Amino acid sequence: MNTRPLYLIALLLLGLSGCQLISNPLPHLWFYTYATGSDGDSLLTPASFLELRGDGSYTRDFGQFEYGGWTRKDKQILLTNQQHKTNTLTIKGLSSKEMQLVMPDGKEGSFESLPLPSATAAEDPFSSKNNLWRIPPDHKETEAGIRQRLFNHCQFWETYFTWALDKQLETIDVRSTPTSIKIYGNGFGVKPFDELPARWKGCFFDEEDCRKANEMIEDIFRHKSIAWAHTDNKFKLFISAFQQLKRYLR
Repeated sequence: MNTRPLYLIALLLLGLSGCQLISNPLPHLWFYTYATGSDGDSLLTPASFLELRGDGSYTRDFGQFEYGGWTRKDKQILLTNQQHKTNTLTIKGLSSKEMQLVMPDGKEGSFESLPLPSATAAEDPFSSKNNLWRIPPDHKETEAGIRQRLFNHCQFWETYFTWALDKQLETIDVRSTPTSIKIYGNGFGVKPFDELPARWKGCFFDEEDCRKANEMIEDIFRHKSIAWAHTDNKFKLFISAFQQLKRYLR
């Protein structure tokens, strides 16, 4: 049997598949970099992201966290969130590394691509599973509920640094993500309540619940010992530190 025709067909199909992958750079993790053609959008920060996965799922935080399914129609990205509301982003420019989007309000934003994290939700810092803390509750929470919100927040940070370590990234932004934890070069601490960002306070039902959360974290830093791992790799340092915080919150 002459297998040469089958071999040629396989090569052709492989080539076509490769072309499709190259011609569809959308499935990436996109981070906001700067605004163009407008005064910018105060809700967008260096921590604003849009994660588009090849299976048609997405998460994003453009000032408010959401998740759902996405499709592309010509130069438009259609995002249908968990509340079944569809938002449209218009693609003004697109390559494998950069994307320019026109928002529904007409403002433009530029984004850079970074490697997608693991497809496993538990290992993806941008999955809905690791960002429940970003979704404000519709009622006051018990102490256990607030503690679980903080635990999920620390889970985000742990997977965030793990993703950076696995993808061998040189730097990642740690200042723009809303948090009560001050992260700096060789350590971290708790921000005073009056220095908490509005976005972090907005993760709670009211100011009272937010204050309780801060007191929980302050209590850990005041009475528990967080040991720093013996490594020069800062990502590993913070992975270990947030794992310890999670244990104290459990």
